Amino acid sequence: MASQQSDDDIFVDSPTNKHHRFFPSSPKLITMKRDQESTFDTVTPLTRQMKSSSISASESGDNERTTPLRRRPSVLDEKALRETDTKTVRDQRIQAITRSYQGILDSIGEDSTRQGLLKTPKRAAEALVFFTKGYEQSIRDVVSDAIFDEDCENMVVVKEIDIYSLCEHHMVPFFGKVSVGYLPNKRVLGLSKIARIVEVFSRRLQVQERLTRQIAEAIAEAIEPRGVAVIVECQHMCMIMRGAQKVNSRTTTSAMLGVFREDPKTREEFLSLGGIKPF
Repeated sequence: MASQQSDDDIFVDSPTNKHHRFFPSSPKLITMKRDQESTFDTVTPLTRQMKSSSISASESGDNERTTPLRRRPSVLDEKALRETDTKTVRDQRIQAITRSYQGILDSIGEDSTRQGLLKTPKRAAEALVFFTKGYEQSIRDVVSDAIFDEDCENMVVVKEIDIYSLCEHHMVPFFGKVSVGYLPNKRVLGLSKIARIVEVFSRRLQVQERLTRQIAEAIAEAIEPRGVAVIVECQHMCMIMRGAQKVNSRTTTSAMLGVFREDPKTREEFLSLGGIKPF
């Protein structure tokens, strides 16, 4: 007679065999003790949502495989592409881009040697390096000295942060406003650092959807709040100047994490404080 299973055991099915749950013919069930599970109880719900994990699953026969435990890549640990550039390297970048712009001018039928265009390639190169200065900083550099322990549970909202970015599909500008809100969990982030996070990500080749998510994830990882909300509304010159040519079009994207996703009232409070109309 099979021994009775202890109430302290929790069963987790193989992710590839959920339809066999609790049937004798199902693959081996993985047993996790509650005392092991309790170690996760100290993690905030948002942190648990932000980090993915997987379990090892075994199948009979030649199909046996193991899925390793994985952690979501950290936004804070990402290195900026030009973070270690020296002045010499920067000058070399500008020189290379300058030559490229000279070729572009000649390719569109212009004369890059005429008076009005003599200095244009270098000016354009320096401007492009500035427009993409977000590659010179990592998020950890921005927030590391601005995280403070504070017994605050009220919503923090910073709204209408100006952003200017370059669409990575056409390398033409898109620009607009960002509103950010979060519910602290014993820690707060310096207010100016929220704008700095927005600046770092927006000063890279971007798409608005990714930009919105990156801002939310960076704040979530930095201070592990109970929730983060980000709304971005922009005008895209690739839609206004070319393609559809819809002059008054605007694109709105949002990222809701933690309680902002789970609790409609919290989400509505953020939209109200930010002066944002619900979608």
